[in-house]
Amino acid sequence: MPTAHALRLCPDLVVIPGTMAKYREAAQQIRQIFYRFTDKVEPLSLDEAYLDVTDCSDFQGSATLIAEQIRKLIFEEVGVTASAGVAPNKFLAKVASDLNKPNGQFVITPDNVDGFVKTLAVKRIFGVGKVTNEKLERLGIKTCGDLQQKSLIELVDKFGTFGKRLHDLSFGKDNRQVNANNRRKSLSVEHTYTDDLPSQSVCVPKIADLLLELRSRLRRVDSDYLVTKQFIKVKFNDFTSTTVERQMTKGLPVESFEDLFYQAWERGNRPVRLIGLGVRFIDTSQQDLALQLDLFD
Repeated sequence: MPTAHALRLCPDLVVIPGTMAKYREAAQQIRQIFYRFTDKVEPLSLDEAYLDVTDCSDFQGSATLIAEQIRKLIFEEVGVTASAGVAPNKFLAKVASDLNKPNGQFVITPDNVDGFVKTLAVKRIFGVGKVTNEKLERLGIKTCGDLQQKSLIELVDKFGTFGKRLHDLSFGKDNRQVNANNRRKSLSVEHTYTDDLPSQSVCVPKIADLLLELRSRLRRVDSDYLVTKQFIKVKFNDFTSTTVERQMTKGLPVESFEDLFYQAWERGNRPVRLIGLGVRFIDTSQQDLALQLDLFD
């Protein structure tokens, strides 16, 4: 709930200031978990995103099981809980994500869409604020089922262009695609260890495991991406962290990260809490576009 409301309910509440840098770090870790399952990720905020898992083959393509696994990994690796909504489109997925909070998920299958939306309160439709909801109530409309009884012409007459949107959503229709147009600049895998890794000899085998995962994910990356750098991130048990990177030779595969790790270790020289491996990209498709724009400018 909003902090102001919480303070009205509990005037003696102690409010601890947030640390935005930590929120951003956790959000980045969570987003990297999303990318293990699909590149079609549309962030909405630091802690929320749409994922299109249509082409994901994990768990035999079951979106329900994929969501469960993502939530499990977020808890294990980041230490926070997450809720999820699973549905055929963005509108329904967003609604579903709010129905089993905290730390739960709600699934709307294609066969259940009609039954679900008929009883759904219109105030749950994105864009229906206090004023619009009051206007709908004056028309006797409280649920999407009520909204379905109104013709498209009536709704457009009352609400303008938003009337078309209301009409579609009342039937659970939403053709918006997950917008993953923000092309990736890097790909990484990382793991936070339950027990700190006390020495270099213990860390090196972990790097080999992470490299296998990184190479597996790289095989699914669009061929338009050209790897230009590789890097390693190490967080020590005092929560300090360091990143070491090097330029890649064009056309060569991702190499061993051990030498980068030894450089990182020397900077901290203490037990390790987290290791991450990654690569940075140049998006050649965007470069081609830039060249075309310059040519015809």
